[in-house]
Amino acid sequence: MNEVLMIPKRTLGSTGIDVSCLGLGTVKLGRNQGVKYPSSFELPDDRHILNLLATATELGINLIDTAPAYGISEQRLGELLRDRQRWVICTKTGEEFVDGQSRFDFSATHTRASIHRSLKRLNTDYLDLVLVHSDGRDREIIEHSDCFETLARLKEAGNIRAFGLSGKTVEGGLLALQHSDVVMVTFNPDQQEERQVIQQACKLNKGVLIKKAFASGHAVVDSSADPVRSNLQFSLQEPGVSAVVVGTINPHHLRDNVRACLD
Repeated sequence: MNEVLMIPKRTLGSTGIDVSCLGLGTVKLGRNQGVKYPSSFELPDDRHILNLLATATELGINLIDTAPAYGISEQRLGELLRDRQRWVICTKTGEEFVDGQSRFDFSATHTRASIHRSLKRLNTDYLDLVLVHSDGRDREIIEHSDCFETLARLKEAGNIRAFGLSGKTVEGGLLALQHSDVVMVTFNPDQQEERQVIQQACKLNKGVLIKKAFASGHAVVDSSADPVRSNLQFSLQEPGVSAVVVGTINPHHLRDNVRACLD
């Protein structure tokens, strides 16, 4: 008898958007330069990506995470995603990866251009979620750039449903909660500094996405125990967490991740 796995959904704060509590990160669909994974990899072909997306659908995963800084990830998803309405697409703005280098621009002009480019690349007329891809200067971005204000206007115009910050500091995460719908934070057994942000988000009913649950794959390589199960459950058991985003191009790993969430 075939094993039936189905990941549950959680509501993303007060946005009204229901997301699978495990999201599919897609940096490996479009970029293999300048990444922090412990081993190198080749970009998958279209057939492989279609198989990955079919597996995600079978497992009940609807949250998919991409970014302009993920090389050609947005373009490939725009070409290969089927049934747009079943997917919750999260992309980002602020960081570009060009000629092997990251560069950042949080101006209103760039933010608008980035969102409209993502809409075109992803072959959609709206984005469910847009996160500001911080360079670490979280507070300065929020208080002294036009990025958040521009995203708020794009939300009012119907181009995006919700927005927030993929930040790098506790201070920035707490500030973002005052001005947006959701935060993406680093949270795993070895990196718990941003728990304060998660707790505040829970109080304010704001959405929380977790990144680097496996420390960009290093936790899996470095541990002799079962870090997949322990790290996923560590994050998902924290009150206020909506979903954990994990990047993979291996359908078997994706299935194992869902199984670990359900154990």
